[in-house]
Amino acid sequence: MTTNADTRRVLTDTDSFVFPVDVSRRATSGPQPVLPRLRPDQVARGLTTFESELVLACAAWDDEAEAEAMAVLRAPVARSTTDAVLGPLATRDRDRVAELVLAWVDSLGPVIAADRPPARWSRLRRAERRARQALEGALADLHVERPPVAAVELAAGVQVPIAAGAWLLVLLAEHPEAAALARDHDLCAEVVWEVLRLRPPTWVSARMTTREVAVGEGRVPAHAVVLVSPLLLGLDDAHVPPGTSATAQFDPVRWSGTDVRPGAWLPFGAGPHACPGRSLGLAQLTALARWALERRVTLVTPARIDQTRGIFPSPARLRCLPGPPPLEE
Repeated sequence: MTTNADTRRVLTDTDSFVFPVDVSRRATSGPQPVLPRLRPDQVARGLTTFESELVLACAAWDDEAEAEAMAVLRAPVARSTTDAVLGPLATRDRDRVAELVLAWVDSLGPVIAADRPPARWSRLRRAERRARQALEGALADLHVERPPVAAVELAAGVQVPIAAGAWLLVLLAEHPEAAALARDHDLCAEVVWEVLRLRPPTWVSARMTTREVAVGEGRVPAHAVVLVSPLLLGLDDAHVPPGTSATAQFDPVRWSGTDVRPGAWLPFGAGPHACPGRSLGLAQLTALARWALERRVTLVTPARIDQTRGIFPSPARLRCLPGPPPLEE
């Protein structure tokens, strides 16, 4: 879908447009469960955990060392998301669940990246099934309601912020002048929106029509796959403030003092299946932006776009030193 109105309709009309596959590329049967939205107290609990875990994880960058951003952010995101969704838990239980969530996410990667859905009894399917069952078993032991649904909620709330956070650090490293301006004007939230516009981790989503349906100026037959793309919408001039820099340019300042609503390109989706962790994800990324803008973030090697499962930077090897340079440098 190439317009905001068409995209919103596809995402919100759940009678006409359904999921063709589930998170592991299995064909779906029946409606997908609607995940509960996180409450303000859950978001606050998760953010507190994220900020403390981020300090510990970022010790990997001490003494001018280099580290992979995707690896550094794994524990802070997984533990804070687990605390938000399931907490309060004993630290040992929280960390165990977070490890199992990451293990399931890791096992899903090769399944999603495969050219075609792996066969039911393939090595990839068996590994994914073992990881998922281990996570669901741990959730059942903790008396969590609907362990399969909670497992999906946790996995969805982990992989996307990790990828978005890595992009945030990479883009700040690639654009030091924009980073300096954002720091000088305290534009942490604006940095987050600009990252989600240019590098939304979920850059394309699929729905399948249940019947012939009119979309835009045409008609789509029943059982056809329809793709929606926040990435393409974010590159549409209609979704950036007029008179600002080129649409493809990383420029957080464009969102400062503007009437154009950030997020109009639907980076978190829309409708009943919109991202339930939107508030927590924004809070995590804003905290990360605040941390990064106080430092000099530099790339060790150029970052490439990996599209095997969403879009994420690979590699994303960085150095993060105290005290960014002033703008005039």
